[in-house]
Amino acid sequence: MRKKQLNENPQAKPRRPERARNPSVLVVDDEDHILKLYQEELTEEGYQVKTATNGEQALRMAETESPDVVVLDIKLQDQNGLEILGGLRKLDGNRPIILNSAYSVYKNDFQSWLADAYLVKSSNLDELKKKIKELISF
Repeated sequence: MRKKQLNENPQAKPRRPERARNPSVLVVDDEDHILKLYQEELTEEGYQVKTATNGEQALRMAETESPDVVVLDIKLQDQNGLEILGGLRKLDGNRPIILNSAYSVYKNDFQSWLADAYLVKSSNLDELKKKIKELISF
């Protein structure tokens, strides 16, 4: 039988291996004030935050930056976010994607079901932070 070491805590949870870097989030929105708010709030939470203002930029950054999660607005000026969602899924079918829209009506659109979560935009980002943490925890 193995002897218990002095520092061993029988109720302690097993430790996860340390990450080499902070988790990264790509935020896609065409409104500057939203991007600034999300970048500030998520950076304070310890995430590396990258931002994109259009569909082309979002797809390029998703491919080159390999973010851990994408927060995607639906109503963008150049392209529908649901179309971008399809492109993001083709790049990496396992990357978590959160649709984040001011309009709850898109929640019923079958294309939105490709996303891992659908959140209605709010100035209180607690729900978004909780969902990001949930989706990138392993």
